[in-house]
Order: sequence, then structure tokens, then C-alpha cells
Amino acid sequence: MPSVAAMVVAGAARLRAAGLTPEDADRDAAVIARGLLGWSLADWLSQRGREADAPFIDAFDPLITRRATFEPVAYLLGTREFYGRPFHVQSGVLIPRPETELLIETALQWISATGARNIADVGTGSGCISVTLALEVPDLHIVATDQSSDALAVAQRNAHDLDVHGRIEWRHTDLLNGIEAPLDLVVSNPPYVPERDRPTLSPDVRDHEPALALFAGDDGLDVIRRLIPDAARHLRPGGGLILEVGAGQSATVTSLLSDAGFTNVTWHADLQGIPRIVAAQGINGTWK
Repeated sequence: MPSVAAMVVAGAARLRAAGLTPEDADRDAAVIARGLLGWSLADWLSQRGREADAPFIDAFDPLITRRATFEPVAYLLGTREFYGRPFHVQSGVLIPRPETELLIETALQWISATGARNIADVGTGSGCISVTLALEVPDLHIVATDQSSDALAVAQRNAHDLDVHGRIEWRHTDLLNGIEAPLDLVVSNPPYVPERDRPTLSPDVRDHEPALALFAGDDGLDVIRRLIPDAARHLRPGGGLILEVGAGQSATVTSLLSDAGFTNVTWHADLQGIPRIVAAQGINGTWK
């Protein structure tokens, strides 16, 4: 039998031949192997020379074949870490991104400063936002919405696995339809990729992640244009809205927030310096 390391080298070669960059191919083959074996990076460094057994070989080769079609590694392994915790993901659900952890940090700051307790997570997807907030602040009441029943099922599985299922109310609905006001805070990572950018996306994203969770009209703001006034109607005076948005959208989103009566608009840049998270306060608010 070949060693685990030899299997990874061969798998990486197949991925390079399929069009992945050498760096991505080497990383992904190793991550797939570690995921199958349940190894940490330290385990990988110390044990990669051991002989690969038949169950590993039988599982590893098909996953490399799938990755060669640019299927995301998170879907292959069924999990992605978010805010230090494992979240189940599968086809049809947006994969959590590191940028969204900045939304969590902003929301926690808001909650701490205002005492917000009645919160809605719009377009919950995998549930990474609502579940994380429930874990970080145990006395929140959270309602999580999504148009996708498949996404809600995944979100509920994550809430159950992380032991907060009974503290989140799940709604299969568009935006905040049917949600009772007033809310203290609305958070959302809505679709914001411009449709015109579809051809430029990596095949991992374009061909495998759900279009419903990615694209929102020619400029990417179709959902945000509906969500901002919807949130304004559902928030108590002084309540907050925290959104993740795309590159180049901050000026338009700021105008949309102003038009809907929001004040104290604050932008937070991601690690690339892109204004990524916006926090704003509803009419007659005092939070700064």
C-alpha cells in the first residue's frame, strides 16, 4: 500500500492536471486527506508517512475526482469552520466565509452596547450567523429566515449539533415577511454578487454554490434594496441593521440606508480593506 503522503502527492497531481493551481492542488489534496482521517495539522506532519489503508484509499480517490470538477472542498467533507466551530454544509447552501465573522464581531459589539435581545437573521443559509450569536449571547431571542427549505434544514441541523436548536425560531419566508415587529436588531449576509460578474467567478463558486444565495440583479443590490426598507419597518426606534455587502457597493448602500431613515451609518473593512460590513440605526436612535 502507498503511504498517505504518496496518495496526497498523486491526488494533487490529478488536481493540477484538472486546472487547479499548484498551490491550491497541494493544499486541497492534503486538506481532503486530513478531513477523512480526522487529523490535525500536527497529525499530518507526524503521520503522513504511514501506510494508507483500503478504506482511506476508497474514500480519497472519489473525493479527488469530485474536486477535479471544482466542487468545493467544504462540500466534499461536509463541514466548514466558522468562528472557531464546525458547521455542516452541503450542496445548495452557501459556504460560510471568513468575511462574515466580521459581521458577527459587529453584531456582538452592537448587542453589548444596546442590550439588543430580539434579533432576526435574514437569509440564514447554513445558520452560521444565528447559531453563532446564540452561542455567544445565551439570552437572545433569534428568528432566522430563508427562502430555501434545504438551507433551513441545514441550519437546524447545525443548531441541533451545537445545542442551540431550541433557542432559534425558524421561518421559511422571504426577508422579514410574517415576522412580528418590533425587532432590536436585523442582521443579514444577503445575496450581493452582480449578475454581470457571474462569468468572472471561480468555478468553485459559480458552478457549485447556490445562485439564490449569491446573485442579486445586475448590480448585486436587488435584495438589499428590498431588505433595507423592510428592516426599517420591523425595527423599533433606535434598532439596528447590520449587513454584509460587496466591493464597490458602499456608496449606494449608504444612500439606500439614508433614504430609509437610518442614521449613524458605520462601515467596517475586511482584511483586504474593502468596506464589507455596514451597521446603521433606525429612526430616532442614539447608538453610536
